Amino acid sequence: MNKTLDVIIIGAGPIGIACGLEAKKRNLNYLIIEKGPLVNSLYHYPTNMTFFSTSEKLEIDNIPFISNNPKPNKREALEYYRRIATSNELQVQLFEKVEKVSRKEEKYEVKSSKATYTTKNIIVATGFYDIPNPLNIPGDGLPKVTHYYNDPHYYAGQDVAVIGASNSSVDAALEVYRKGGNVTMIVRGKSIGERVKYWVRPDIINRIEEGSITAYYESELKEIRDNEIEISSPKGEKVLPNDFVLALTGYQPNFAFLKSMGITLGETEKKIPTYNPQTMETNQKGIYLAGVICGGLETHKWFIENSRIHAKIIMENINS
Repeated sequence: MNKTLDVIIIGAGPIGIACGLEAKKRNLNYLIIEKGPLVNSLYHYPTNMTFFSTSEKLEIDNIPFISNNPKPNKREALEYYRRIATSNELQVQLFEKVEKVSRKEEKYEVKSSKATYTTKNIIVATGFYDIPNPLNIPGDGLPKVTHYYNDPHYYAGQDVAVIGASNSSVDAALEVYRKGGNVTMIVRGKSIGERVKYWVRPDIINRIEEGSITAYYESELKEIRDNEIEISSPKGEKVLPNDFVLALTGYQPNFAFLKSMGITLGETEKKIPTYNPQTMETNQKGIYLAGVICGGLETHKWFIENSRIHAKIIMENINS
């Protein structure tokens, strides 16, 4: 592709798709580049995941999202966003990773794993699901440790430690328990988090109180070994039998990629990228942020429902 594009959108998640729709409406010459499948992050969510939001809050461009459930599930979301992309014939390059962005006078050169493009503007809509927060303890790299959870059947009949008490941790603990896993939760706080989905929180608390799931509160994982784990708890050090560790401790944006483009990060521990909330433009002219990446390490700040407006804000600024 030799001609200069008006805009390249990095990331084909819901917000990247929303940006593509806005670009197409305005007759801009655009391209969406995604390193994995369409809506890559959603694709890697757990098989049985149910969204916290209702379907209308996940809609983009006022296209109705019809769900058979009060809260839509992963399968329905994948179908919804795929149909939007295909029916609108969005220009999307899948399984193509952006490797380098360079400034070339008034334009940008974007080098991917498959091609090199020239563009006037770039939108970074890459989310935060790529880099897990590490445990930084001995044994974190063992094959039995995973930072992503998919299907509970895999853990049937196994001793499984679930780290944390977030929505993902609680969902995994309940599903694995119901498929026959022996589940132990290791929680830093004094209780199950208040942000856990309101219809799920009573379930996990009841399973813990009845002894179906063991929970160690105010506790931390200290070391992971082949057949056991060691934790520190208010009652001292404990060694527990263990087959698998689900370290669902959260994720973070690819800050190195942002820095490589010259985007500065806030000096606080939140590492919020520099951008103008009126235009979503970063400190680099012509490079914009959209979606949850705007929150830095505050990954709970932006969701589909409150960041889908970024697409229109950005395109209005590009078209001005």
